[in-house]
Amino acid sequence: MKKALIIMPESIGGRLTTSSIKDGFVQNNYDIDIYDELYTNKLNFDFKNYKYIVGYDFSPIKFKIENNLTIPTIAYFSDVIREKTAGVGYLKYNKYLKNNDIFVFYWDRELAKKEDIFYFPHFVNCEIYKELKPLSKTKYDISFMGRLDTKIRLETYLNLNKYFKNLKFSWHAIEKHYLDALSRCKSEEEKEIIKSTYKGFIDNENDMAEAINETKIVYNINAQGLSSLNYRTFQVIACKRLIISDKRKELDLFEGLLPYYESFDDLTKKITFYLNNEKEYQKITKKTYEIVQLNHNSKNCVKKMLEKIERTTT
Repeated sequence: MKKALIIMPESIGGRLTTSSIKDGFVQNNYDIDIYDELYTNKLNFDFKNYKYIVGYDFSPIKFKIENNLTIPTIAYFSDVIREKTAGVGYLKYNKYLKNNDIFVFYWDRELAKKEDIFYFPHFVNCEIYKELKPLSKTKYDISFMGRLDTKIRLETYLNLNKYFKNLKFSWHAIEKHYLDALSRCKSEEEKEIIKSTYKGFIDNENDMAEAINETKIVYNINAQGLSSLNYRTFQVIACKRLIISDKRKELDLFEGLLPYYESFDDLTKKITFYLNNEKEYQKITKKTYEIVQLNHNSKNCVKKMLEKIERTTT
């Protein structure tokens, strides 16, 4: 059986994305070992056994270079390569991106064109991200998952809670981002919104799938890239839940089916409409789910990645 060494990064978003990549290799009959940047200290691997080193952002490239390895390496980026969000090595390891044995896949279509590297939108393990309960059994009406680290993210979340006082909200993020959001609130009312709707931190795929299944609508504010949709989009759709995104060019991946908003008022109208029109809700979630199953599931997408590499090297 072919083997791959998966580098599990420190970042939470990176760990979730890498989990779906790892699962795709397993689904394509690879035996895998994991080097975890958070927990693994010793290099007790027989490197001659691996066909690929695989990971997120600069993590696999850093591992390859620091350990002087000649193993072909696959790096999947959903952070801007030339910014610090791509990791502490974004300056040091940038020069290796064009090496013949390093294959870089980029989640943003327009940035991929600028960098002249493989474009590859996000994908998820649809054996984990799936509908776990009917819509009628959900706990929450509206959810946001991720950092409220910018002014627009925090204000949008607070204002939605104030506007929809009778709806149930949930918000998931790491504790430091909860404390940061709390410190930036301007009133006791806003602090209470943050405290009462914060539902903790999620660091694994199964718990994320459970959390998505507990809500009716997830709204999204993409933070990076020029055209791309973030990982959350594909997680939510795979769970047959509705995501309402800010306007992005790569919504065309869903053939114009996915609702988007261009202002706060537009967002409130879309939320109201879909919460009160289950037939339209189910129509969209069914069709977009079918697109994810076909084009954005981990098994098919890792297979496509490997085929792209093979065409490049032969």
